[in-house]
Amino acid sequence: MILINKQLNADAQENAAATEVAEVVTAITNEPVAEPVIETAHDDFDWSVDKRNVSLYSAEEKIKYDSVYENTFVSIADGEILKGDVVALTKTDVVINIGFKSDGLISLNEFRDIPGLKIGDIVEVLVVEKEDRNGHLHLSRKQARIHRAWERIVEIHKTGEVVTGFVTSKTKGGLIVDVFGMETFLPGSQIDVKPVTDYDQFVGKTMEFKVVKINETIKNAVVSHKALIESDIEAQRAEIISKLEKGQVLEGTVKNITDFGAFMDLGGLDGLLYITDISWGRISHPSEVVKMDQKLQVVVLDFDDDKKRISLGLKQLTPHPWDVLPTGLAEGEVVKGKVVNIEDYGAFLEIQPGVEGLVHVSEITWANTPINAKEFFKLGDEHAAKVVTLDKDARKMSLSIKKMTEDPWSTIENRFPEASKHKGLVKNITPYGVFVELEAGIGGMIHISDLSWLKRFNHPSEYTKVGEQIDIIILGIDKENRKLQLGHKQLEEDPWNALEDTFAIGTVHEGTVTRRDDKGALVQLQYGLEGFAPNRHLSKEDGKAVTADETIQFVVIEFDRNEKRIVLSHSRIWEQAQAEVKEAAKKEARTEAEKTKKAVKSIQNKVEKATLGDLGALAEIKAKLKEDENDDK
Repeated sequence: MILINKQLNADAQENAAATEVAEVVTAITNEPVAEPVIETAHDDFDWSVDKRNVSLYSAEEKIKYDSVYENTFVSIADGEILKGDVVALTKTDVVINIGFKSDGLISLNEFRDIPGLKIGDIVEVLVVEKEDRNGHLHLSRKQARIHRAWERIVEIHKTGEVVTGFVTSKTKGGLIVDVFGMETFLPGSQIDVKPVTDYDQFVGKTMEFKVVKINETIKNAVVSHKALIESDIEAQRAEIISKLEKGQVLEGTVKNITDFGAFMDLGGLDGLLYITDISWGRISHPSEVVKMDQKLQVVVLDFDDDKKRISLGLKQLTPHPWDVLPTGLAEGEVVKGKVVNIEDYGAFLEIQPGVEGLVHVSEITWANTPINAKEFFKLGDEHAAKVVTLDKDARKMSLSIKKMTEDPWSTIENRFPEASKHKGLVKNITPYGVFVELEAGIGGMIHISDLSWLKRFNHPSEYTKVGEQIDIIILGIDKENRKLQLGHKQLEEDPWNALEDTFAIGTVHEGTVTRRDDKGALVQLQYGLEGFAPNRHLSKEDGKAVTADETIQFVVIEFDRNEKRIVLSHSRIWEQAQAEVKEAAKKEARTEAEKTKKAVKSIQNKVEKATLGDLGALAEIKAKLKEDENDDK
């Protein structure tokens, strides 16, 4: 109607303009010609006058209706969020009218959260494009929701409010949570105050969260459920701390067990129960007494100035065992105990939880030989011992195992007299001797020099081993120092007395080199004897040296019965043979010289007057004598 009225008004104004032009022409013909005025055809056109030269609207009305007309067209921009009416529904799309020149289509999938969507509903949408390549209006409800959700999330992050979200799925390192229609990330470490390994149990649940981190650039948010729990715990902790006192008894739940103690939840506040405060007795691990999720009554031992660390005690709720010792426990009594600790100086036996006694190494056996407590005792083993000293005030007790039996050294002469022969067990070996146990508490040492008459050992382990049986003879008894002097080689007569003639100096024997070093060689001889050949006596006639494992002739150059030593030489054998050959040659030369001298003297006596021929023969004889003398030199 507006367009029709305006058209009628335009026609009327055109007719009026034509009338005015005719009047102007008539006036020009009747009046003198003036300077012409150039006007356009429509400069004075009045749109408010119709063909009948009737004005339909006043100026005010024109302004009013022009404004109404302009408001019928909506001005929109890309990225703007508007409210629109649902004007139609199809099987796949929703038609939205936002007052623009055309309607927009949005996929029905973006309205899955509104199951009862109907025509006439008002929804919020975002203008993606006013006009795409096909000239269509492109709208999105999903992007509108995300935009609005992000605005709310940013605001909530500033205020710290609690939001409700729906856990939609599991992802690497955590969960995906729908908050206001926008996906946010819930890290696994922010699910609970306790470590969570099974994320699937939270999928499909609606939970409360705090927005703990946002990224404006990529519009990403991180939420936390743990922060809510911690805030609740903090409130409980503040209440407990305000009432906390030393000696106060609280109920707690074991939440974690370590090697050094157990952490307990006191209802929002954690405390540590040290392993030494769990039991009066010794324990190797807290799990021997407490279990996970176990509820216990504990006493507050101490807390620091900041009241953030609390030390708890469990054993303090019962009396100290030393304060309630049995009346029958006294010095001289026999007790049983379990080995709970072993040191170099002895072992501790636990008589009852919290009551221990020390068995010193000197109280293990009557023997005076060294004993290793770590070899005698084993953790957990039980032993009977006699109480030697008992100090209840100092809470100390000394025990003795050897005093459970009579001191065997009191009658040592009767059972182990001197020169008696016995069998013993090798208990220990040192560089200087072998310790032998004859019976419990009785033993002695065989010096390394008393092991063999013939062999020399660098270490006793070359002759015997720990745990082997060995024959011994009692050489001496030191009752005061509780020592026996033992011997082994004395079981046989000294063979050196009989071998002195066999291995006299200058005698030659066959021997095998058993060991060679920079000083010389050990040589194994007959009858089990060993000799020593210095390096300078190991050269062969061909210039080479005698090597290990080589069997060769040796001559005795020294025999010491007292020191049990034989010194040998191989070089002297061939050196002596060469000397004998040389001496024989010299003797033969001297004999020939004597014969020649006698012959010359005989000739001189026979010839009264020398002739020329005789003088020539005499000169030859003298020359030969001189040559022989030079050879002798």
